[in-house]
Amino acid sequence: MRDGDFEALVEEALARVPARFRRRLRNVVFVVEAEPPRPGLLGLYQGRPLTVRSVAEPVAVPDRITIYQGPHERMVRTAAELRECVAETVWHEIGHYFGMDERRVRAAERRRAAERRRL
Repeated sequence: MRDGDFEALVEEALARVPARFRRRLRNVVFVVEAEPPRPGLLGLYQGRPLTVRSVAEPVAVPDRITIYQGPHERMVRTAAELRECVAETVWHEIGHYFGMDERRVRAAERRRAAERRRL
């Protein structure tokens, strides 16, 4: 897949995030990179989670959410699977932005998956 096409999937995934969460995303950039710095990563949140910030802090360098294209493409077979995988990764990293640790993010993912199965 061309880089621009993958970036469009990330933008689409971000647009699927409910507005109540998107409105609270401040000072964060989404970046696509070809490969992660270490195996096993689909995405990476780098920054100061919203839950530990203070209004008294000076303006900081933007937080960064990186989505890695290569691992996503290798783990799926279809365009639909790729779209869903990217959406899950975007949600996962946004969870970290909102201060959720890995355990809480994974629990939220399981709840979302169960809700989708019920529909």
